[in-house]
Amino acid sequence: MTYPGQPSLPPEPPERTEHEVRWSRLERRRERVYRQIQKDRAGNHKIPTWLYVTVLALLLAGWAYLIVTS
Repeated sequence: MTYPGQPSLPPEPPERTEHEVRWSRLERRRERVYRQIQKDRAGNHKIPTWLYVTVLALLLAGWAYLIVTS
């Protein structure tokens, strides 16, 4: 109830629908994934990929050697 000379309160913003909540959550997730992909494409990895490949190849070769010789 308002009285003369009293300022009226601004109208409350409408509540968000479930669809709007889900859509904004999806958009935030999409943006987070996009930023992660851009960061990964930029490189700057601490361990080079070729080193990972070399270690994996050595592990597989050692495992195969153990299987063949036993």
